[in-house]
Amino acid sequence: MKADIHPELHKTTITCTGCQTAYQVRTTRTDTKVAICASCHPFFTGQQKFVDTEGRVDRFRRRYQQG
Repeated sequence: MKADIHPELHKTTITCTGCQTAYQVRTTRTDTKVAICASCHPFFTGQQKFVDTEGRVDRFRRRYQQG
């Protein structure tokens, strides 16, 4: 391999903002935060989370209500 062409890897922590789970990995970036991880993702947990309970159409009608 050629010398000095590969990026430097650092031990870093990836933290989920949803469930506060932390993963230790080696990457070229520093500490990173993600919105959702395998511990809290609905596909892996089998539970559905409703982030938006109000529909887009209802929100549009309420915002631009005539009268």
